Amino acid sequence: MQRTKVAIVGMGTVGSGVARLLLDHGDRTARHAGRVLWLEKAVVRDLRKPRTADLPAGVLTDDLQQVLRDPEIKVAAHLVGGLEPARTIMLELLHAGKDIVTANKALLAQHGAELFDVARKLGRSIAFEASVAGGVPIITNISQCLSANQILSLEGILNGTSNFIVTQMENQGMAYDQAVRLAQENGYAEADPTMDVDGSDAAQKLAILAHLAFGARAHWEDIPRIGIDQLDPLDLQFARHLGYRIKLLASAHLGNTGLELHVAPTLVRAGTPLAEVQDAFNAIRVIGDAVGPVFFHGLGAGQMPTASAVVADLIDTAVGRCKLTFQTLELFSLVNPPRVHLRDADDMPGRYYLRMHVDDTPGVLAKVTGALGRHAVSIASVIQHEPDQHAGKRSVPLVVMTHEASEGAASAAAEEIQTFAQTHGKLIRLRVKA
Repeated sequence: MQRTKVAIVGMGTVGSGVARLLLDHGDRTARHAGRVLWLEKAVVRDLRKPRTADLPAGVLTDDLQQVLRDPEIKVAAHLVGGLEPARTIMLELLHAGKDIVTANKALLAQHGAELFDVARKLGRSIAFEASVAGGVPIITNISQCLSANQILSLEGILNGTSNFIVTQMENQGMAYDQAVRLAQENGYAEADPTMDVDGSDAAQKLAILAHLAFGARAHWEDIPRIGIDQLDPLDLQFARHLGYRIKLLASAHLGNTGLELHVAPTLVRAGTPLAEVQDAFNAIRVIGDAVGPVFFHGLGAGQMPTASAVVADLIDTAVGRCKLTFQTLELFSLVNPPRVHLRDADDMPGRYYLRMHVDDTPGVLAKVTGALGRHAVSIASVIQHEPDQHAGKRSVPLVVMTHEASEGAASAAAEEIQTFAQTHGKLIRLRVKA
């Protein structure tokens, strides 16, 4: 049977999983590819570091040149994290005539247009299913399977680490710091979990999906984002009392005035599919104008789910399907103009959950509702509990659920309420999924 020689560049957790699939299940990949995917080289920084995959003699190397100078290696699984030297390595591989399979969403979100233009110029391809939602095949489904549709919206839980942390806080009553430590112990969170918990990781993935689904050119740093790092367990309790769960939701909605993009902790109605996504799972709900709503759910991280997506891309690349799709779709280009206008953040509509501590004195509720009214924010419901002691004063937690209002109006109303002498501590404002 014909062989296609493959290299793995970066033998961390995912790279080791890819090697295991290629070596232990070669018959399976050969059946799907019509050829043997032959692991020729695996490039690492430190040869002394122990590996979880048992590699044949001569495969492991710390010399990238052994891949670059070998014309028989046709495909490289680029599994180097971060921006540099990941960007430089990918460019070297492309110029050496290698097709690329990558899982590096940060690199694509930052330098995708440059890298894809270079690949097209050189007649090469870049496959990236594993860059978003791990083992969930959302890239292929949006770019190919749903290509008869105009995508109208997508909403997703795109960061398994954050979802795991929130699940522990809600179901087990854990404090935030304790839930983060458990996520680290289970291998879901890095030693520095900042990119996961502050919404940056989800924003990078949303930027990629928004480009595929809508032709948007949004830099991930420009997407409005709030993470879970300031999430208060009290809000999880109030959300459940109101019939909701809180999820870190990445959202894209196409309207008559443009595309709305944001990442934020969001109240999602309990019992709906997104609300019931637990632990480190990811999920994406997509609405197309022809197909209607479709739902994708699965493990968004971890060694083997991500390796599964990488190997599937290796098969598609070896067969030649990826090259045809890559050249046709013209994804991520500095040359082609964006196909959709991005809405200003202040114009984005939404419903909101507001929680504040206020003095338990007459007239305070009227003052709060007056501020909301001045900014054209209509009230849907109010919850006011019995007094507690806060900051040395008798105060009560007050929760307001609004009807739909613009982001700018809701923000301005919240800022005004925050200035009241009767308001104590930080006012919390969260989105509510319609």
